[in-house]
Amino acid sequence: MTEDACLDDGKDRLRERRCIVTGEILPDAELVRFVAGPDGAIVPDVEAVLPGRGLWVKAERGALERAIAKNHFARAAKASVVAGSDLAERTERQLVKRMTSDLGLARRAAQLVLGFDNVVRAMEAKSQPAVLVEASDGSADGRRKLGVAAHAKGAAPFVLDCLTSQELSLALGRENVVHAAVKSGRLAERLIVDAGRLKGLRRAASGNTADANAVRHERDE
Repeated sequence: MTEDACLDDGKDRLRERRCIVTGEILPDAELVRFVAGPDGAIVPDVEAVLPGRGLWVKAERGALERAIAKNHFARAAKASVVAGSDLAERTERQLVKRMTSDLGLARRAAQLVLGFDNVVRAMEAKSQPAVLVEASDGSADGRRKLGVAAHAKGAAPFVLDCLTSQELSLALGRENVVHAAVKSGRLAERLIVDAGRLKGLRRAASGNTADANAVRHERDE
C-alpha cells in the first residue's frame, strides 16, 4: 500500500496516509498534514490545501513531539527542513481557529442552537442534532442532565468537548457559552473530525482528556 492509498467503498473514497513517525497507515481524518515553506520551515496545514509535498503525522501530541525532537520531518522530506519547538502549539491553534470558524458558520446558517434549555428542546425535535457542544471547563451537573435528556429521547449525538467556554464564546459572539448543539450536515461532520484531532493534540493540563465524554457542564441560560 502506498503512502497516499485510497479505499473505494462504492460511494465515498476514503483516503489514507502513512504517519511519518509511527509508520501507521490511517485515514487522513486521524492525521494532520504539514508542509515545508519556501524557507524550509515546517508549517501545519490542517485544511490540507497548501502546495507542496504533504508530511502526515498522527493527530496525537506525543507523535508530533517525537516528529519534532527526532527530526522525522527532515527524513521524510529528504531535505533540510526545520520544525520549530512551537509547532504543536501552532497546530493546535489552527485547529481551534478552524473549529470555531465552523461553529460561527453553523450559527449564521441556523444550524446551531445555544443554551441548555434550547439544546434540550432540540433533542426533543424530530430531527435531533448530530453534535452536542460542551465547554471543557463547564460543570458536571449540566452534563449529567443533558445526558439524561438525550437518553430519554433516544438521542446519541457526538459530544464535542475540547473547546473552552472562552473559545466558544468568542466564536459565537456571546458570553459564557457552555452548551450548544449542531444539526446534521457537512459542518457537523467536519467538526466531529476536527474534534478528534484536537483532543489528540491538546495537553491533558488544558482541561481536555482523551475521553470524548469527559466534558463538564454548567447552565448558561
